[in-house]
Amino acid sequence: QVPLVESGGGLVQADGSLRLSCAASGSTFDTYAMGWFRQPPGKEHEFVAAIRWIDSVTYYADSVEGRFTISRDYHKNTLFLQMNSLKPADTVVYYCAGRNRAPQYWTDYKDWDNFDYWGQGIQVTVSS
Repeated sequence: QVPLVESGGGLVQADGSLRLSCAASGSTFDTYAMGWFRQPPGKEHEFVAAIRWIDSVTYYADSVEGRFTISRDYHKNTLFLQMNSLKPADTVVYYCAGRNRAPQYWTDYKDWDNFDYWGQGIQVTVSS
């Protein structure tokens, strides 16, 4: 497992922007893909976006496509989520996750349980 640490969350006004970061820590970084999930209170983890590490091929949930952008710094072992046009519905805990295996299908990235390691989560709050 690779320890992952999220940062950049906090409080922002509706229509504002935040950029989340997720940094690998404590071990040599080796990953095939990384992703972002979020978890509304009392609900299961919801897929947000994923990125293939070597070439930055990306995948997005319909609810965020066009507003959020996932990216990575290959040399810094850091994952980002640029969140624009934020809405109160985006208020939730966000998690980054890593997978060190190639998927059978790209839709495997939509399932929290198909990843191999996860961050601790970070709160994003969007006010009206």
